[in-house]
Amino acid sequence: MEGDETISTEKENVIVDDIMRQIANQTLKPGTKLPSEYVLVEKYRVPRMTVRNALMKLEEQGIVYSKQGKGRYLKEESKHIDLHLTGKISFTDKMKQLGYDLTTKNVYCEEIPFDAKIYRILQAVEGDTIFKIGRLRYINGEPVAIHNSFVSETNFPVIGKDGPAIESMFAYYRQLGYEEFSSNKTLLSTTFPTVFEQELLACKSMVPLIVVESNCIDGKSEKVLEYTKILYRSDKFQYDITMD
Repeated sequence: MEGDETISTEKENVIVDDIMRQIANQTLKPGTKLPSEYVLVEKYRVPRMTVRNALMKLEEQGIVYSKQGKGRYLKEESKHIDLHLTGKISFTDKMKQLGYDLTTKNVYCEEIPFDAKIYRILQAVEGDTIFKIGRLRYINGEPVAIHNSFVSETNFPVIGKDGPAIESMFAYYRQLGYEEFSSNKTLLSTTFPTVFEQELLACKSMVPLIVVESNCIDGKSEKVLEYTKILYRSDKFQYDITMD
């Protein structure tokens, strides 16, 4: 039984790899309708369930999507976004300067449990209250990223009250008299979305997310204002990442 499952998995991987090769050599173009399950069964000489499982793997990775009653399609060509990793200008300002149709929705403002890494970055001590403020970013109406800002109540005593209405942290800081911003560290990594993040970003569980971690520092006092963790969708967007 276990041997049968192994063979089935191997055949699924053959189908997935073959379709990925066709995408790489552009035999399959963005938006192309894939052959029906019946056609693929005949082509690969495998049971229909094997074909279905292979296509489901591609769907989970955001490479293929289904249209009810019409079949499966290769994802459309990724939208290109210029992403400048700098702590001097807000994401909102950067996107507007570049002409993107950006909208923002504040999705949560909540206290976090003690996290040694975040507390260290914010120069906080255990017992201090840290809030996580999340904003969902849309470009052309599609969710592109979740911006999480971690802010200490010690530095901003009314952040718990103000947080649920904040869409731009830089705009909030400017209201409080901060004018110059910088960042001394940026980390890039990848992860997969949680169920909650899948719902927010309208993506599948196996769609990789690009993670950008940085801090925001007041240019005058050099005080750390926030720790930022941003999750970017990778399935519908291409990012031209530069450092200013």
